[in-house]
Amino acid sequence: MSYLVLPPNYKALIDLKQTEQAIKLIKDFFQQSLSSELRLRRVTAPLFVLAGQGINDNLSGKERPVSFPIKDMDDKQAEIVHSLAKWKRLTLAEYCIEDKYGIYTDMNAIRADEELGNLHSLYVDQWDWELCISPSDRSLAFLKSVVRRIYAAIRQTEFLLYEQYPVLHPGLPDEITFIHSEELLQLYPNLSPKERENEFTRTHKATFIFGIGAPLSNGTKHDERAPDYDDWITTNEDGYQGLNGDMFVWNDVMGCAIELSSMGIRVDREAMLKQLALCDCEDRKELYFHKKLLSNELPLCIGGGIGQSRLCLFLLKKAHIGEIQASIWPDDMRKTCQENGIYLI
Repeated sequence: MSYLVLPPNYKALIDLKQTEQAIKLIKDFFQQSLSSELRLRRVTAPLFVLAGQGINDNLSGKERPVSFPIKDMDDKQAEIVHSLAKWKRLTLAEYCIEDKYGIYTDMNAIRADEELGNLHSLYVDQWDWELCISPSDRSLAFLKSVVRRIYAAIRQTEFLLYEQYPVLHPGLPDEITFIHSEELLQLYPNLSPKERENEFTRTHKATFIFGIGAPLSNGTKHDERAPDYDDWITTNEDGYQGLNGDMFVWNDVMGCAIELSSMGIRVDREAMLKQLALCDCEDRKELYFHKKLLSNELPLCIGGGIGQSRLCLFLLKKAHIGEIQASIWPDDMRKTCQENGIYLI
């Protein structure tokens, strides 16, 4: 219950029937807009992968994947995906995707270790995407250009929704504001990383914080990142480490920043070796995915995930992700939400 925010006098702006219709409108339109902006083709994604191949996303390294034995394969363990960060890169290679083209998919996951609340559920649904790039594209400038195109697709969706439901008035600024996590630390040295995200996003409404994973000048990290997909070690043209980041928007309903997307230019061989060493994960070099990358069998790429339910929550001005998706919630949370006008599906 410590992660439950109860907006005072909350009342949903559209009813349950309209909400379901609007969710479909958002999902149908946004994925088409995203596909057009980044030149992505849709592919079918797995719900689970074999354990021990290095394909599943390790996230921060602390989360336990949901797993089960496969009877017809001598009880080999399968894992429900955390995300498809590494699977997508294998797929780019398998499909022989050309430079500046890519793939997207509906990613569904179960994250049993999530701390449940307004923004976190056991069930995770994302548009996972991956785009082939050339060596010259491994730059902060290219990362920013992709972020702006994704942001444009979000704003297009926001306007379409307003045309259908005028009560959902647009609130996103014309431009998204960029800042490095080290600059953010210098701006708010006495705040925690989450507090910094909130304060900066409160001011600018739509932000992208890049360079997440490497230690900052105070010896801490803004947030944890796995060592084998995003490149957070390479020094970019601004002199800071990191070619990755997170996109945030300001949610007036809850009075906080919402992370809509985590993304980045992916590690090349050199960056992965450095990051594995820094994270004391060099044993991963013997895994299937890592062997492929280290032998230069995988394309250079940029990719990420965009939260489907979170985007809907933000655009529909809801107070809880359970108003968007069906999941399991503690009884006391469900009861408290209902008492405060928040009706969980």
